[in-house]
Amino acid sequence: MSIPRALTIAGSDSGGGAGIQADLKTFQELDVFGMSAITAITVQNTLGVEKVYPLPPEASAEQIRAVGSDIGVDALKTGMLFNAEIIEQVAGQIASFGWRNVVIDPVMIAKGGASLLLTEAIQAMKEHLLPLALIVTPNIPEAEVLSGIQIRTMEDRREAAKRIAEYGARTVVIKGGHDHGERVIDLLYDGSTFTGLAGRRIKTKHTHGTGCTFSAAIAAGLAKGLTVERAVEEARAFIQAAIEDTLELGQGHGPTNHWAYCRRRVKV
Repeated sequence: MSIPRALTIAGSDSGGGAGIQADLKTFQELDVFGMSAITAITVQNTLGVEKVYPLPPEASAEQIRAVGSDIGVDALKTGMLFNAEIIEQVAGQIASFGWRNVVIDPVMIAKGGASLLLTEAIQAMKEHLLPLALIVTPNIPEAEVLSGIQIRTMEDRREAAKRIAEYGARTVVIKGGHDHGERVIDLLYDGSTFTGLAGRRIKTKHTHGTGCTFSAAIAAGLAKGLTVERAVEEARAFIQAAIEDTLELGQGHGPTNHWAYCRRRVKV
C-alpha cells in the first residue's frame, strides 16, 4: 500500500488557524500523511500576531533532512520562512533531495498586518526558492511585491504572473481574494496560457489561514498524483467549503473550517 506523503515547511500558529497547524489539518482531511518542519514559533490568535520567534536556520534544514531521508516526501509546501537564512537552508534541502512537487506560498503579512517575512528575505525568495517551485500561490499584495508592479486590473495580474514566472516557477496562481466584486477570480498561468478560475465571494471576516490551507490542499493533491490543474481545482473546492461553513471562533479574524469539505462529501 502506497500512502501519499506531504511535508509542510512553515511557522507554528498557536491559534491553530494557519501555519503548520492548518496545513496538517488539511493533509489529514485530504487523506495524505502529513509531516512538518517548523521554521518559527508565532504567538497569535484571531486578534493578531503578538510575537515571532524564528528558529535557527539549521533547525529547519535538520527537520527536512530527517523526514526526507527516512519517510520520504511526495509533495511539499512552504509557508512562513521569515528570513533569508531560513529560505536559503530550506531551498538547499529541497534541491539536494531533488523534490519536484513544490508549492510555494510566499507568506509575507498576517491578516492583522504583522510582517511575517523580513524585507531582506524577499530577494532570497526570488533567487533561491522560486526557481524550485512547481506552483507559487501569491495573493495580490504578495504578487505586487514579487513582480514589482501595482495590480489594479486583470491585465496587471497577467503581467505580474509573467514576471513571477521569470524567476523559475513553472505555474503561478495569483489569488483573487483581495480583489473586489461578487466573484473571486484566481488567475492561473502555466508559462504559456492564462486561466481564470471563478468562485462565489463570501462576505465574512473569518478567513484566517486561507492561504496556508489553499497551498496545503494543492500539495496534498500533488502528493496523491493529481495534475497541477486538478490539484488546484480540488484545493479551491476545499477552501471554498472551509470559508462558507464558518466556525465563528475568536473575536477577530477567525479560522476557516477544515472539516467542511469532507463532511460535505460524506453527506452527498
